[in-house]
Amino acid sequence: MRKSIILSFVLIAGVVAAAPRLFKRAWRPPQRDTDRSPADFGLPGEEMWISGVRSLQLHAWLVPVAGVAPAVIVLHGWGGNAADMLELAPALHDAGFHAFFLDARNHGLSEHDDHVSMLRFAEDLGAGVDYLHGRSDVTDVAVIGHSVGAAAAIYRASYSDGLSAVVAVASFAHPGDLMNANLPLPRPVRWAVLAVIQAMIGKRFDDIAPRSRITHVSIPVLFIHGEDDAVVPVEEAYELSGLLPQAELVIVPDAGHSDLTLFAPFFPKVVAFLTSHLGSDATR
Repeated sequence: MRKSIILSFVLIAGVVAAAPRLFKRAWRPPQRDTDRSPADFGLPGEEMWISGVRSLQLHAWLVPVAGVAPAVIVLHGWGGNAADMLELAPALHDAGFHAFFLDARNHGLSEHDDHVSMLRFAEDLGAGVDYLHGRSDVTDVAVIGHSVGAAAAIYRASYSDGLSAVVAVASFAHPGDLMNANLPLPRPVRWAVLAVIQAMIGKRFDDIAPRSRITHVSIPVLFIHGEDDAVVPVEEAYELSGLLPQAELVIVPDAGHSDLTLFAPFFPKVVAFLTSHLGSDATR
């Protein structure tokens, strides 16, 4: 018994010592194809790079409309990229919004950093918000975020007045709970890994979690979630919307986490939400 306890402590100590390096290696986002462009949807598109934190170069596609109008940033989830989200472009363009499809660092064509996290997604979103507010053809800025991109949008909106509306697609309620449920490790080792990750990012999960930050969001929020999401259970959408009674909630029947196909019939609801809070081609 004593030997097993000692071995457990040794194992945990080893995890604590190695976790930052292992985290950066094991949690590298998968790289998906980035070969789609707005032209594939019959739309104008301007490919660009903007400066993020520490001058990191972030890739984006801008799908503009004529004249002065609101802009909508579209931010992918973990392992995704701007090209994955271009299916939203026609609906946003037709509604009269500039659409800005952003690659977070370590994703798509953006520059790579030593690691990426929900907080760093929020930093990159902030770079996109600042860039768009610096344009003379942009009035307001909203965001559609997916998964970790949605959680980052909630976090950003809880601290900044640069956004006018948030659409949170498949947001989790707590990053630690999500990782704890998906790490295939014994409980003590999971605890050690999560503790080191929190130390590495410089924030406690409890402090940055959407369930903690959502009550600090004063702008309009729409939650949209797949009924059959196996990555982030739909109960988390009910939890978050329950914490912000003025928020809107749309549950997509039979939909999972990442495939936008079943979400497509609900794009008009997203556009209607954004139009009601941002205006659209009436401003042009």
